[in-house]
Amino acid sequence: MCWLVDVIMDCSFNTAEGRFNFRVGAIILHNDMLLMVRNSRDPYYYSVGGRVKMNESIEAAVIREVFEETRIVYEIDRLAFIHENFFTLHTNGQRYHELSFFFYMKPSNRTNFVGGSFTQDGIEESLEWLPLSDLVNLKVYPQFFASELLKPVAEIKHFVTFE
Repeated sequence: MCWLVDVIMDCSFNTAEGRFNFRVGAIILHNDMLLMVRNSRDPYYYSVGGRVKMNESIEAAVIREVFEETRIVYEIDRLAFIHENFFTLHTNGQRYHELSFFFYMKPSNRTNFVGGSFTQDGIEESLEWLPLSDLVNLKVYPQFFASELLKPVAEIKHFVTFE
């Protein structure tokens, strides 16, 4: 069963073993910088994006999520990564199985954003441009961004992470 948000259900549900998330993420680049999200609670950066809603394609979901976080309608360039992520949330110890699809977005000349997005539990998020060369020294999720975005390839790559 998916849970209700804004009257449209996210594809996320609890099981006896933990929580499943169906997620999309955007790779937004500008002048060798990557747009990432951060909040005041978590000590790391994470990709622009969010959960896919019921009856929503992954392409529509990433465009919607990017707009919600940047207030700019970006176009998709191509699918880059599929990520199966198994982790335990540090704030409450809940185990997660997350399936994410990451898309390169077409460049935009807009680099300043209104922002105003919030985490699921109401913490305000901010957008930050991070130099690609510094990702290896920062705590970013997904972690493979630090190496993979420096040497992009045309094919779709699949990653499985167990934390």
